Amino acid sequence: MAPGAVLGWDMGAALAMAQALGIDALIAAELLPEIEAVMVRKLNEEMEGGRDG
Repeated sequence: MAPGAVLGWDMGAALAMAQALGIDALIAAELLPEIEAVMVRKLNEEMEGGRDG
């Protein structure tokens, strides 16, 4: 498997999805960076674990 890493989300797309779901843009803008940080870290941990085997 080729090495790689998740660097982050497309926040424009994430905010557009929040708007489409009826989520207040200010709330989404406040919460998304924290959610993104956790998800990026977990995805990279999973991908790293897959390289060990």
